[in-house]
Amino acid sequence: MRDVLILGGYGNFGKRIAVALAHYNIPLIIAGRSQDKAEALATQLRREGNGNIRAIALDAESNLERHLQELKPAVVVNTCGPFQNKDYRIAEACLRQKVHYVDLADGREFVNGIARLDPAAKAAGVCVISGASTVPALSSAVVDFYKGEFSEIEELEFGISPGQKTERGLATTEGILTYVGKKLKPARGDQKPRYGWQDLYRQPYPSLGYRWMANCDIPDLDLLPERYGIQKIHFSAGLESRILHFGMFALSWLVRLGLPVNLAQHAPFLLRASHWFDRFGTDDGGMHVIIRGKNHAGAVHERRWFIIATKGDGPQIPCVPAILIAKKLAQGQPLQPGAYPCVGVVGLQEYLGELARFAVKTFDG
Repeated sequence: MRDVLILGGYGNFGKRIAVALAHYNIPLIIAGRSQDKAEALATQLRREGNGNIRAIALDAESNLERHLQELKPAVVVNTCGPFQNKDYRIAEACLRQKVHYVDLADGREFVNGIARLDPAAKAAGVCVISGASTVPALSSAVVDFYKGEFSEIEELEFGISPGQKTERGLATTEGILTYVGKKLKPARGDQKPRYGWQDLYRQPYPSLGYRWMANCDIPDLDLLPERYGIQKIHFSAGLESRILHFGMFALSWLVRLGLPVNLAQHAPFLLRASHWFDRFGTDDGGMHVIIRGKNHAGAVHERRWFIIATKGDGPQIPCVPAILIAKKLAQGQPLQPGAYPCVGVVGLQEYLGELARFAVKTFDG
């Protein structure tokens, strides 16, 4: 087996991917700007039994290709978000060195645009897979699993609400703040303009109770209607803390009203401030997927699916697609060459199997 190089390998998602791949004895290279942090995680994983783990300091935006030439990994896993304003230089460097590439992007334009690299990826015989995370990988897996019940899918309503005490990273915070209060690109079925973190509503979850939700911008809004013929689609996200959720709602109005506010610049402070409210929350979070349409007899049909994570295991969920894909590629298992979003790449049962050792449960009805 050849190495998996994890960019941002000691970050919020990178370290979880590293731990999982080490569990399968996949050779790893933990990479980031800090040699000390990379080495600390590598040392921990070696002590736990995987001796084939290295640590390296590198800047993925400037000198990655030289390292790829020297390290010759089988696959690069890119966790270095936010991806909302990124270009494809990291993926392009991997293509030139004929290295598989996987990222956890949730930026709508970034994930949707990855197909522009498809001719080069096919010519190189490698995979360039974007969006290997909860959305669109898990959302599409759920729809794939249940679509056989429907003759047509008229509406998809889904969303995510993490627990207040759940570990969260700066990149995720920055990514959301890039579109809070801004007019979003229309999604199929929209009857009126949508703005980031507005159109609040309450969503009930098994064992969690009600969570407030608000508009978010993700690649699924374009990808899933095209793949499944969905006529109307809506995605939302919510914070467990009502104070923080409505605080974000208030900030969204500052942006919508045209005040010169760049919220993403304040992400470090807002992330630190959010932890002041941890004592009032839990480490329990969830995702809901509600599919509406007609069954094969032409009758109205609805399927509701929930995944609930407790004990702080919520951040394991977005890491699963990258883990499964990287493991297969490192072991030499073939995947379709080309550049494409992570839609329909991972099956639901395979996804849930990877989560079996964590405090994660699913509900449907």
